[in-house]
Amino acid sequence: MTGVAVVTGASRGIGGFLADALEEAGWRVERGSSAVADVTDAASVRRWIEDVLGRHGRIDLLVNNAGVVDSEVSLEESDPDDWWRTIEVNVRGPYLLTRAVLPHMLDRGAGRIININSGSGTQPSEVASAYNVSKSALGRITGAAHLSAQGRGVHVFDLAPGIVRTDMTRSMPRHDERTEWTDPGEVVELFLALVEGRLDAFSGRMVRAGEDTVAALEAAAPTLQPQARTVGLFPYGADDPLG
Repeated sequence: MTGVAVVTGASRGIGGFLADALEEAGWRVERGSSAVADVTDAASVRRWIEDVLGRHGRIDLLVNNAGVVDSEVSLEESDPDDWWRTIEVNVRGPYLLTRAVLPHMLDRGAGRIININSGSGTQPSEVASAYNVSKSALGRITGAAHLSAQGRGVHVFDLAPGIVRTDMTRSMPRHDERTEWTDPGEVVELFLALVEGRLDAFSGRMVRAGEDTVAALEAAAPTLQPQARTVGLFPYGADDPLG
């Protein structure tokens, strides 16, 4: 399968090598960057998507990759503007892009949206709290879009790429002593399996490069429980009223 893909934050890093992989597979790729469109500005996003649709007549794949991380300090030491900017880019951006593209995909009855998420969205953190908050929220966007698209030919995924050596991760003190990094090839392999429709059973759920293999996910697909690979509230026991 090939078609037209929109990839945000594709000028470098993870977005760059995912866009490269799509082009090598025969896709026409619209690469987003700050010079192309401000993903936090509704009018800018609308103009960009309208331009892509005007030139190609379709969008088959949206990859919400653009993201930033806040300073690695505790919540009480954080700068409100820095903290909120992280939320805007990492949450408002995917929301605006999904809101702009999803109706077109639903009208066509086909399409895929892949949100570049993180294991950080499944747990709290002592530092850089906005990043964790934003990735938790991104998972909710994935879930909401999945429910809107369910049974209508559109699939939506969270892809956690692991810890890839990029400009962003190199700038983070928490990774200063890291010696093991996720191989970009593993990210690409899992990404292309999502693109090709091999893992559609995981729509609305998270997969993680460096831990998951395509074969293992394919094997697990028939027995997936409703809440598997989603972020939720875990009951304290069988008598928990919130269970």
